[in-house]
Amino acid sequence: MIIELIGRPGCHLCLDAESVVAVVCAEAGLEFTVRSIDDDPELADLYWERIPVLLIDGEIFDFWRVNEVRLRAKLLPQ
Repeated sequence: MIIELIGRPGCHLCLDAESVVAVVCAEAGLEFTVRSIDDDPELADLYWERIPVLLIDGEIFDFWRVNEVRLRAKLLPQ
């Protein structure tokens, strides 16, 4: 499973999302990457209005606010 968080430095929603993703990924034993729209014009074009954007296997899972309960259900299926 490839988990990517797209955001930008200084974005308070991005920091909140990163905290949620870090906790849930740690519980699931998974790693995630953080990418900045400031470093990639293509990402900026795609996502600047919706950051933070959480991608799982290349598909948008959540944006603006990452729902911890929903993420946990996705990454830690019962």
